Amino acid sequence: MAKKSEVVLPYSKFKDSLAKVLVSEGWLKSVEVKDVEGFKHLALELKYDPQGLPVISEIKRVSKPGQRIYASRLKVPKVLGGMGTTIVSTSKGLMTDKEARKNKVGGEVVCQIW
Repeated sequence: MAKKSEVVLPYSKFKDSLAKVLVSEGWLKSVEVKDVEGFKHLALELKYDPQGLPVISEIKRVSKPGQRIYASRLKVPKVLGGMGTTIVSTSKGLMTDKEARKNKVGGEVVCQIW
């Protein structure tokens, strides 16, 4: 909403994996790992449509440290009838709801994006 072209945040394997899923689904332009003064950081390039509006209208965190939410392979939730994306942490890594259904795996529902 602030019309920034890039966001920089501290690196973690989970954040890197999540960002790569969002890039592959078209929610972000790119992700890059940068080394700043001996510490790794993630640089996420945000994506905007031709009118200058952000592609991401909202991200909702589903599973939280105080309350983990899990879904079986048959009950992985859809967002807006398939218009959005649900990110699921499975035994095979982070993947979208569509990939989880295709691979027949369930897991922890991390977030939903639309």
